[in-house]
Amino acid sequence: MRNIVVLDAPSNLGLRPPAPFTVPGCYKLAGALREQRIVQRLGALEGGVVVPPRYDRGDWQEGDGVFNAAAIATYTRKLADRIEHHVRAGDLPVVLGGDCSIQLGASLALRRIGRFGLAAVDGSADFRHPGNSDRIGAAGGEELALATGRGQDDLTNLERLKPYLRDEDVRLFGIRDYDTDRDELAALKIPTVTVGELREWGAEAIARATVQTLELPHLEGFWVHLDADCLDPSVMPAVDSPDPDGLLPNELLALLSPLVRSPHCVGLNVTIYDPDLDPEGTAGELLADLVVAALAES
Repeated sequence: MRNIVVLDAPSNLGLRPPAPFTVPGCYKLAGALREQRIVQRLGALEGGVVVPPRYDRGDWQEGDGVFNAAAIATYTRKLADRIEHHVRAGDLPVVLGGDCSIQLGASLALRRIGRFGLAAVDGSADFRHPGNSDRIGAAGGEELALATGRGQDDLTNLERLKPYLRDEDVRLFGIRDYDTDRDELAALKIPTVTVGELREWGAEAIARATVQTLELPHLEGFWVHLDADCLDPSVMPAVDSPDPDGLLPNELLALLSPLVRSPHCVGLNVTIYDPDLDPEGTAGELLADLVVAALAES
C-alpha cells in the first residue's frame, strides 16, 4: 500500500479579486480541510506546505496577459519539486489548494518524469486561451490551456518542457451541459463528459471505463484534479463560480473513487473551495468527507 502524503499548496494567485482591495479566500482551503482532520482520517503522512508568493497584481490591466504570471511561474517550479519527489518515491500526494493554477505544478512535475494523463473533475473546462478569448488574465480559469501549451511562453514552456500534457492524454468530467468550450474540446479530441452525460451513463461506469483508457503502456500514470465547483451550489456554494446544475455528492463520490483508487493514479489536487464563503463550515466538511471516502482503501 502506498503512503498518502498531504501537501498544502495555498496559492490564490490565479483568481481575480472577489471585491476591490480583497484577495480570493481559497488559500484557506488547506487549513479548513485540516480542521476536518483530513490528514488523520486518511492515515496520511505530513507533507508540509509550499508557501506561495504574495498576491499582488501591481498595475496589471486587461490585455496584459496572465496576472501574477512571474509569481505563478516561480510557485509552479517550487510545487513541482515537491510533487516530483513524492511521485518518484512511490507516494500518493494529496495536494490541498489553492486555486486551479496549482495544477500547473503537478503537470510540470509529471512532465519532468515522463508522459502522464490527467483526469479533471471540474465544473468548467478552464480552457480559456488567446485563441478563443480576449479576456486572458486569471490562470485559475486557464490552467488546462496552459498545461497543454496554449498561452504565454513564460507559463506554458517552463524548463522548455512544453506541453506538460498532451491533448489526447486529458479527460474532463463534470462540466456543465451548457459549457461553451465543448465544441473546441471535441475538435481537439479531448474527451469530455458533462453532468447530464454522467447521469445518463452512470458516474461509476464512466470512471471505470476512463481508467482503462489511462492505464495504457504509453502512459506512466495519471493525475486527478478535483475542483469543488463541480458540485452543485445547493451543496457547495463556497466557490468563486457557483454555477447551477452541478454534481451531487453521491455522483461525485461514484466518479472520483475509481479514479483515485486506481494503482495508476499518482496523485490528487483539491481546489477552489473558499472558507470565506462558508461561515458554518458545512461545505468544507462535505468536501473533506468526499475526499476521505474516495481514497478509502486506495
